[in-house]
Amino acid sequence: MSISDIEFDGEAIASGIARWASMESPSYDTDAVNRMMDEAAAVMGELGAVITRYDGGTQFGDIVRAHFPWGEGPGILVLGHLDTVHDIGTIEGELAVSRDGDRLYGPGVLDMKGGMYIAIEALRHVLKMGVTPRRPMTFMFIPDEEIGSPFSRPFIETEARAHRYVLVPEPGKENFVTGRHSVLRYKLRTIGQPAHAGRPVGPGHSAIAVMAQLITQIEAYSDIDQETTYRVGKVHGGTFVNVVTPHCSAEVLCIAPTPEAFNDIQRRMGALISPDRNVRLVVEQGPIRPLFQANDATRDLLNVAQRIARDVGLELGEGQYGGGSDGNITGAMGIPTLDGLGVCGDGVHTKTEYLSVSSIVPRTRLLAGLYQALSERNL
Repeated sequence: MSISDIEFDGEAIASGIARWASMESPSYDTDAVNRMMDEAAAVMGELGAVITRYDGGTQFGDIVRAHFPWGEGPGILVLGHLDTVHDIGTIEGELAVSRDGDRLYGPGVLDMKGGMYIAIEALRHVLKMGVTPRRPMTFMFIPDEEIGSPFSRPFIETEARAHRYVLVPEPGKENFVTGRHSVLRYKLRTIGQPAHAGRPVGPGHSAIAVMAQLITQIEAYSDIDQETTYRVGKVHGGTFVNVVTPHCSAEVLCIAPTPEAFNDIQRRMGALISPDRNVRLVVEQGPIRPLFQANDATRDLLNVAQRIARDVGLELGEGQYGGGSDGNITGAMGIPTLDGLGVCGDGVHTKTEYLSVSSIVPRTRLLAGLYQALSERNL
């Protein structure tokens, strides 16, 4: 039996994804993420995987590693995250888990609980066919991808070195993702002088006012045509409206599509100075996702994937994209990495996030075909 003959129940899979989306798991809520990890570990254990958990302590959720020791030599790593950007309570407010025709809405349905769910379903159906892959397979469930994988990165690197291929079921696009722009994060703090805000002249120097100037300066560095962007996504400052604010903080996300853009971002952010000599500026560099550009081995993997895609009715090209993933890490290591293998939809990181239910079956079938093809000894 070929993979095209397998009957996948798209509605049942959609129901399973909806259940996972109902288990809210924002990156910063360790207990919530670990409830999601408990679910993943249980499902993979039922399929016969050997489960290992890496304790994230009080700051991060755990990593779940589910290993199938089939065959010999380096195998296939399926890599993805179960944390989301959506706070607890989102499903009771702006983004309820709901269905509207072909659209299934919910926090993480697209990014990327849907992708990891169909990756599991693909393996489940391959095993139901009575076909055991001839390479070892490992699923790695990541708890902190949305905050740059500061805990998970060394574990990802170690795991990737032991595998021949890496498959990443991040949200699907019109093309296979064979590269990812680099992502650089920064934290800024301005430290001023407090005073009563009602005084027309006084000792106060506003940390907020300086930060506002810096935000305008930083975002103006963006070159949209070149896909190099500087964006401030989080700002905090102030206590009372009648107090000149002594402290303000901001977080900056920068995207670099080339090594030159990467170096330029580091230079610009490292050269920032406060426009007010009475307000001190502190710039702290956060996690970096390295630039992932396709190599010959990744293109060989792409050729296999495109053949399988055509067999299941998908015509997919290739491209390098922004929006970081853990594929940045493995791809930058030179390990053949294919990203963007998950379900399709729109609204990532917003309160309109949805997946297209019609994408579930072809995308699940694509993954199942990849598992079969990549397990062949001569690949």
